[in-house]
Parts: sequence; C-alpha cells; structure tokens
Amino acid sequence: MTTTPGVLFVCSKNGGKSQMAGGLMRHTAGEAITVRTAGTKPGKSLNAESVEALTELGIDTTVEHTKPITADLLAGVSLIITLGREAVVDPVPGIEIRNWDTDEPSERGIGGMERMRLVRDDIQARVRELAAELKAATA
Repeated sequence: MTTTPGVLFVCSKNGGKSQMAGGLMRHTAGEAITVRTAGTKPGKSLNAESVEALTELGIDTTVEHTKPITADLLAGVSLIITLGREAVVDPVPGIEIRNWDTDEPSERGIGGMERMRLVRDDIQARVRELAAELKAATA
C-alpha cells in the first residue's frame, strides 16, 4: 500500500512563489500529492502578478490565502521546499527541507509580468521534476 506524499512550499510572504509552486504542483500532480503552502512572515494578500501568471496557464488560485507555518500544515508532509533566499525554516524532525534558489529576474532589471512569467516558468520546471520524483518514490 502506498501513501500520498506531501509537500509544503514556503516563501517569505506566502503571496507569490510558494503559492505559485503550490498551484503548479496541484495542476501537475492532481490528487497524487498533498500540497500545502505557507510563509515565514505571511503578507496580507496574494501577489496579483503571481495570480495572473498562473491564470494564464488555467490555474485558479483565487481561493488561496496567505498563512503562517503551523503544526496542522506540517501534518502529513514529508518535504518542505523553501523558495528563494529569504525564507528560512527551522529543522522539523522527520521532515526533509530543500531550498530552491529560484530565478530572480529583477536582479537583471526585468520587472512586471515579464519577470513573473520567468519566475513561474522556473518554478514550473522544478515542480515537474519534483512531482515525478515523489510519484516514483511511492510507486
């Protein structure tokens, strides 16, 4: 019998990159992987450009909201993915932590929706690889 793998995507505000990764993973893996998102210092709302970049792919995140890391969110996950350099999560017994040092086009002077699409595409490639890895581990 296999169990459903679970992953928690974390960024600092839980308004952009972690929400993007969560939406992309749900879209990619469906019910095969439990997906949660959180922020180390949650903001007040989702990043509008992040939401728009996902909407372009047919992914709806309008029901999502920003939230902190809680024991309830950690329950049922075996992997935490931090996105970017700002989000740092203290070790949690029994849960692996990996960092995705995601592309940051703003460091190259790229802004707006062009920036957000590049961030989305970087995260999407990583999500596809992770989904395949997690599915293979439970097969």
